[in-house]
Parts: sequence; C-alpha cells; structure tokens
Amino acid sequence: MLRGIHKASANWLGRAVMGVVLGLIAISFGIWGIGDIFRGFGQSTLAKVGSTEIRIDTFRNMYQERLQQLGRQIGRPILPDQARALGLDRQLLGQVISETLLDERARALKLGISDAEVARRVTDDPNFKGLTGQFDRARFEALIRSIGMNETRYLAEQRRGWLRQQLTGTVGVEFAPPKAALEAFNRYQNETRSIEYILLGRAQAGDVADPSPEVLSKYFEERKILFRTPEVRKTTLLVLTPNELASIIEISDADLKQAYEARKARFGTPERRHVQQIVFPNAEEARDAYEKVSKGTAFAALAAERGLKESDYDLGTLAQSAMVDRAIGDAAFGLKAGETSMPVEGRFGIALVHVVKIEPAQTQPFEQVADQIRKDVAQERAKNDVQTMHDKIEDERLSGVPIADAAKKFNLKIRTVEVDRTGRTPDGGMISDLPQGVDVLASVFSADVNGDNDPLLIPQSGGYVWFDVAEIKPSRDRPLDEVKDQVLTRWRDDEIASRLKTKAAEMIEKLKGGAAMAEVAAWVNGKSEWLPGLKRSSAPPAIPARAVADIFNLPKDGVGQADGATATDRIVFKVNEIIVPAFDPETAEAKRMDEALRKAISEDIGNQYLAKLEKDVGVTINQAGLNQVSGGATNN
Repeated sequence: MLRGIHKASANWLGRAVMGVVLGLIAISFGIWGIGDIFRGFGQSTLAKVGSTEIRIDTFRNMYQERLQQLGRQIGRPILPDQARALGLDRQLLGQVISETLLDERARALKLGISDAEVARRVTDDPNFKGLTGQFDRARFEALIRSIGMNETRYLAEQRRGWLRQQLTGTVGVEFAPPKAALEAFNRYQNETRSIEYILLGRAQAGDVADPSPEVLSKYFEERKILFRTPEVRKTTLLVLTPNELASIIEISDADLKQAYEARKARFGTPERRHVQQIVFPNAEEARDAYEKVSKGTAFAALAAERGLKESDYDLGTLAQSAMVDRAIGDAAFGLKAGETSMPVEGRFGIALVHVVKIEPAQTQPFEQVADQIRKDVAQERAKNDVQTMHDKIEDERLSGVPIADAAKKFNLKIRTVEVDRTGRTPDGGMISDLPQGVDVLASVFSADVNGDNDPLLIPQSGGYVWFDVAEIKPSRDRPLDEVKDQVLTRWRDDEIASRLKTKAAEMIEKLKGGAAMAEVAAWVNGKSEWLPGLKRSSAPPAIPARAVADIFNLPKDGVGQADGATATDRIVFKVNEIIVPAFDPETAEAKRMDEALRKAISEDIGNQYLAKLEKDVGVTINQAGLNQVSGGATNN
C-alpha cells in the first residue's frame, strides 16, 4: 500500500489527488468514531505529559542508544527479551517522563535562564577549556559532535537540564538522617555472624535409579512447555552501512595520489627541536647574557652561572605546535642548530632561547600508505553515497524486485539466517553480528512472510537494514523421544533436590534435639564447616545470596536450610555467634553512610514531588507503543 501511494504521488497531479483522498479518509474516521487516531494517541505518540507528546521514533532512538551503552559496558549485546526482562524500556520511559514533567512545571512557572548565563556556564565548563585554561571553541565543537549533537541542540538540552536542577533543588534539600537510622544502617552493613554448615550434594542423595517410562512420561507431560522448540524465522537480510558500501567502491590511482597530497601531514611527523630557555627578571640582564653567549660562553655555562639545573632550563624535544609559549616557539623554530636567540619577550618573562638539535620532519612515502588512504577515501565517499544507494534499492523494490535481486544488481552482500527471538540459531549458537542501534529481530518477528517491510534505520552509522521473512517455523511441542535425555536429566536433578530437602529437614530436627553439627555431618557422610565473620555483603561462593538472607533472619543458635549454589546442592546451617558492630559517627565509613542516607532521603522527596507533578500535570502512556519499541507483545 505504501509503495502504491509513493508511486501515485510521484507527480503534482498524483499528489493533489492523494491529498484529497487522504483528507476524506481522515474526515470519515472522525465521523465513524475513530478520531482517536488524531485525538489522544496517534500512531506516532508513545506518551503524553501535559501538553507534551513523546514520539515513538524519538524514544526508540533513545532506547537503542541506551542498550548500546549498556552492551559496551558488559562486553556483549543486550537482546530484546533480556532488556524487557530487566525492565530497561520502562526505566528509560520513566526517566523521560520525569524530565518532561519538570519541563512542563518550569514552563508553568515561567522559569528561564538568560542567554548570558548559558554562555557563562558553557565557557566555564572545564571540559571545554584548552591548554591555556580558556574556553576553546574548537574543542567545544569537537566534543559535542562526538556525542552526536550540534551547538543548538546541545545548548537547548543544557538549558532544560539547568532548569530541572533549579526545580529539584528547591525540594531536594539535604536532611540530616536520625542517629537511629544511621545505627540501623551500620548494623545492616557491618553485623557479622559465625556459622557452622554442612553442604549436601549428589552424594548425600543416594543412588537415583532411572524412572519408569510411566513416571518419566507423566513428568514430561506436566512440564512439556519447558521443552518446546521456539519459533524460528528464516530471513534474508541486506545491511547497507558505510563500511559495507566502502568495500565495493573503487578509487582511482589519480584520486589516491590527490588525497595523499591533501593529507600529507597525517602521514608523517613534524619537525622537532631540542629547545632550552633561560628566563631573566628584566631586559637588561637578558641583554648582558646574550652578549656573553655572542662572545663564546656556552648556554649550559650561562645557566650554571645562574644556579640553574638542567631540568630548570631544558624544555626537551618538541614540535612547534607543542610549545606552550607561542613567542618562544616562533623564536626556537627560527634558529639553526646550536644557535641562541636574542632576548625574547615570552609569557613568563624575557628569555634567551637555544636550539640544541633539530630533528627534520619525516613523511611516509605514498606506497606505504596507499592502502590506508584507499580505505579512508572509500569510507568518506560511502558516507555520502549511503542515502543515494538507499534510494536506488527502494526504487527497485517499488518496481517489485526482491531484496536479493536488488542486492545482486548493486553488488551488495546479502545473508540468510534462521533465528529465534533471542538471536539463537537452530544449532544453539548466537547471532552476534547484527547491526547495533536497531532491533532487527523485533522487526523480523513482527513481520509477515514475504511482507512489505520498510527498511530499518541504523542511527549510529546512518545505514539501513532491509529484511524479508521467507519462512516461519512455529513453536511446537516436542515428543518425549526427541528430548528424552534432557527430560531425564531434569527429572534426576529435581529428584535429587527433593531428597536433599527431605534429608535437610531430618538433620534440622536432630540439631534442634541437641545433636552436634559434627555428629549430624557424620550421619550423612558429610563434613561440618566453620565460617566466622560472615557479612551480608561478603559471602563465599559456596553460600549463595539467598542462603545469606536466611542466615541473617535467624536468631543466635537458630538452625535452617537453604538452596545451594546449584540446583542439586543444599545447605544446612546453625548460627553460633552474632556480633553487633559499634557505631562511631566520626569514622570515614559512618560519614559515607550519612552521605548515602542523605542522598536516599533527598531522592525519596524528589520522587514524591514528581508523583505530585504527575497527578497535577497528567500522564498517559501508550502501552502498545512501548511494546512496539521494545519488541513485546501488543496485548501485554
């Protein structure tokens, strides 16, 4: 349908006709009660905060950037299902809504920051200061470009951020936490317990015979969903990025040599000079010193007369661009090796400059860097040609040409993959080389077989992904014979866990009856272990966090059991000692606790303020739109 509209509106007459048609459709929607396409949530609106709409495409880009950042931090991509399970989509939407609430409130209060104040804050930002300690516009522009912003957008974002800080600052005043809260916090953090424990494993469960066919079949039927095959889709992908396009761009020798001449500075090292300088308190002393040098006194001897060590006057070997004082640099690079300048008025006083040695500039020959230049030029051209190639591919698709044929025509690579929603292939491997910044799998699993799918934009590179779903292999129940080994393994693990839980209960009864831990350990052919100084935050690998929580819920001499580190481990333990830490408000740790509690209280008050704003301003969320972004089911 979209392609038909595109074709129909290719000329002025078509555009006029389509305008009338679409206008009539819009009117009919209003008449027949489908007006909420335009009122409330449109197809492009994710949420409304007061009078502000949060668009789906804007939030999608933010969400993909957030997943990329987290993926880089953990060293692997975060899959859509994992992101949804962690609630990353809801967390980010909550953050965006909170910021928008503050923006709405700032507008209502008519708060503002003058252009002069914005300029002052930006120029005072140490991130934008150069070697001189002053605001460096070139550095400023380079840094904001590196985060994908221009000056207008950056200043607007900063202005909004400062206004939000003004609002939250009025309610986020720090409150001193009461001493009782600090003592409780200190106890929670630093209380230690000494325990005895016995680790139960497969050996304590005894021999577990294979189940009868009837038992295994019943077990499987009750858990059949755990052994289903996931839905798998066979999909053709065409990825167009500057890197992909650069690999097929040919660069002529003449263009390579022209690029080499334009970039020679990149392929060499500049001239460097070993420079020394002596700074004098006044011009008269500098002139007298120059006279001595002119009559044959060595520069080092002159420095020695003034009581200077070599480190006091030797600047080292530097390029002219690395000289902090421009006047001294100009003088040094105007001398021959072994020469001393006349007195020069530098930044730090009147100085004599001496050049010890000159290292000439060096440039790598064309032949050594031709391959690198070819890659660079191809990349530059590819960045400019990506959109042109996109339009050519779309023209082919409008003509009914399949993706694979369009790729072949333009000498582009395609790939065919079979994959489930999590990125896993039928052989159990993972697809890890899908483009970053765009959720290809979510789009693939929302498409129809041989459907008309719009290309996906790759935000970081400005590239595109086309996809065509060729086949859908639906999820299915697998028969027992197909997964018998997996079912048997799971049944055996469950049987061992059940036996160990029963055994642990019997052991606890013995301990409550007065038996010693060593005696009970001998009864199960186990070993009693002693663990002193256990903290909530520092458990050994054998004691998982859930067991630590159970241990700290018991009184002294209390006994209990908990799951071990694996499904077939069980821990039986007894709390022998509880040491409550003393609280000294003057220690560094106590001060850190005080700071953490102040921050927590301040954040809690801020959250209450945001909740009040949400009630006053009004917030509505398009759940279907959120599911569209995160790849979840639309009826969730």
